[in-house]
Amino acid sequence: MSRDFLLLLAATFAVFGSATPMLSVVPLWAEHGGSGHGGAGATTAVHMATTVATQTVTGRILRRIPASWVLGGGALLIGLPCLGYALTAALPWTLAVSALRGTGFGLVTVAGSALAARLAGPGQRGRALGWYGVAVGLPAAALVPAAVWAVAEFGFVPVFAASAALGMLGAPLGAAVLAGRAPSRGRRRARTPGPGAPEAGTSGPGACNARTVVVRTGSAPGAGSGPAPVRGLPVRLLAAPVLLLLAPVCALGSLMSFLPLALAPQAAPAALLTLSAALTIGRWAAGEWSDRRGGTGRFMAPCAALCALATAAFAVVGGGPAAPEGGAAAAAGTAAAVAAALAFGLGMGALQNDTLVAMFHRTGPERHATISAAWNMTFDSAYGAGALLTGAVAQTFSLSLPAAFGVLAVLTAAVLPAAAVLRPRPSHHR
Repeated sequence: MSRDFLLLLAATFAVFGSATPMLSVVPLWAEHGGSGHGGAGATTAVHMATTVATQTVTGRILRRIPASWVLGGGALLIGLPCLGYALTAALPWTLAVSALRGTGFGLVTVAGSALAARLAGPGQRGRALGWYGVAVGLPAAALVPAAVWAVAEFGFVPVFAASAALGMLGAPLGAAVLAGRAPSRGRRRARTPGPGAPEAGTSGPGACNARTVVVRTGSAPGAGSGPAPVRGLPVRLLAAPVLLLLAPVCALGSLMSFLPLALAPQAAPAALLTLSAALTIGRWAAGEWSDRRGGTGRFMAPCAALCALATAAFAVVGGGPAAPEGGAAAAAGTAAAVAAALAFGLGMGALQNDTLVAMFHRTGPERHATISAAWNMTFDSAYGAGALLTGAVAQTFSLSLPAAFGVLAVLTAAVLPAAAVLRPRPSHHR
């Protein structure tokens, strides 16, 4: 809990406080403008598509610009465009604003998680990423249900303004991380300059591309000074975490985008609050366990199975916005939705932390930036695909949203046997 790590947590809280509630509010805004389920899902899909596109080049950006500056700039791109939503609810404009904000989100996700790994010692990485996950998840737990409630009570414009203010608050906090720290002296450089070579004076967390990763070891204990190019990625070691992450995150993107539309009005805020809080608790608890017990990777398959069961439960309990309020039936429906949200959130939170830590452990510190980008690209592309798939399936085949949740539950369960086959032997984990 150094000054820099606390600044990183504060910046992360502010930035995700701006970004995460909009993933539930903007689909409502699109529906308000008459775009239907397909347009509502497209807003999340476009946001995540530009996020992933940005993440593919963020490694190169980090070789030239300090990661803290990238974090601050991304915060501005997330916050300021929120004011643009209020101009019109027309779908093309809403998609354009979402695309711009996705660019900032791509910068923030890669720079933030790479900084978290850099600021933690090797024996504390799981705990550090767990606390980073708390800073990511707490805004969702507090602000997603509050934003959905505030839209119903006060309208969209005050929510857009509050989101813009939080994003702009995160910019100076992020830029202050590692401020004033001298560049590391002991860096390993490639023998021949190329696309993977960092420039002098860079203070980003690592340099990487698909072919070569240059190891920077000025702050790592026992680092040498010779050249150490690292080629490729160990696909075999990463296949199981990536595969187990994909389908549950598709379900998460669907639930966060469509629960306000799929559940009864009295059930949606409670379910979103429970889901967001459980995500935070699950991610933090998995980080604590991985450092204390050395159990990295053990939660992946069970947590993915729990996500599949919880998604199937949402397919059963989804009552739609026309469900009657009050009475025992409405109370039972709300309780069932909250229970499903709790199960999904705990499983998804632990799965997030366990897959990321497992990927770091299986590839080594020289690939932190690469793994940070790869994990975030996997997460964000699946998140957007889940929202798009749900909206497209529901609108094209005239299915209810709960029925579309059922499709995602089957998809999540289907990857479990394949991931078990791809799981590496324990001797490969380190």
